[in-house]
Amino acid sequence: MALRVGIQMDPLENVKIDGDTTFALAEVAQARGAELFVYGPDQMSYEQGRVTAWARPAKVQRVRETPGVFGDPVKLDLAKDVDVILMRQDPPFDLNYITACHLLELISGETLVVNDPEGVRSSPEKIFPLLHPEIMPPTLVTREMRDILAFRDKHKDIIVKPIYGHGGAGVFRLKPDDSNLDSLLEVFFTRSREPVMVQAFLPAVSEGDKRIILIDGEPVGAINRRPMSGQVRSNLVVGGTAEKSDLSDADMRICETIGPELKRRGLILTGIDVIGGRLTEVNVTSPTGVQAIKSLSGIDSAAIFWDVVQQKLADR
Repeated sequence: MALRVGIQMDPLENVKIDGDTTFALAEVAQARGAELFVYGPDQMSYEQGRVTAWARPAKVQRVRETPGVFGDPVKLDLAKDVDVILMRQDPPFDLNYITACHLLELISGETLVVNDPEGVRSSPEKIFPLLHPEIMPPTLVTREMRDILAFRDKHKDIIVKPIYGHGGAGVFRLKPDDSNLDSLLEVFFTRSREPVMVQAFLPAVSEGDKRIILIDGEPVGAINRRPMSGQVRSNLVVGGTAEKSDLSDADMRICETIGPELKRRGLILTGIDVIGGRLTEVNVTSPTGVQAIKSLSGIDSAAIFWDVVQQKLADR
């Protein structure tokens, strides 16, 4: 695997080597002989038809204090100097993120960009599932207070979350007797012009929030993320606990429903969130869970990912 791989990511020196998916992808690529370069969106430039980035040659290692060893920065022409770009910087999915997608779209015909930047910008992680309301919990997206109040009257126990949040940030559960809805929405709407997502609370969240990894539209493995006692957020970054999980019939139906569209959009590595057989989110920016799946089930999603990437390069 004599590939030159550019990894567009948050600083490598800050990753958690035991859980970070980008680290696992880099580690497998390196083991297969790939040459790695890391950079962030802030190091990208466009000038006269060329998209470039000041990138650091890097080698990854499982050393907590120094997960990366770096060479001096070099200016790469992203259309010519690398074979593959992994777009793996974390959200927020804001205009900076979208601008980076637009820039990478300019060179995606020459360099394989994963996930496809056009697919990423057209598939916000809480918006994509709206294509299939039949597999979601009851959902409302709006800024209209009258509709929110009517939705709450109907479903009683609700979840309110920002459309473009990540890692469970800003997610609130409001029980029927909770009087904080007006104040909460005032905070949301004062800080942002975006609508909010309101969903019926799924009691099955106490049993866990399943993260399923799909590669090129096909499910390869899953973990169950169980929230801490008394919590509704099960994300690992906020204290959720990962446990081994198989795919249920309902999980497979969800994957079969959305998988073809994920593949069509060039979203090669995705992570979906499922609670009680209902799809709540489709992660396309920097999905996590690869290392947890490997440690709990032995499934090496990172190796499967690179097998698919190499085949796509061969087919170009």
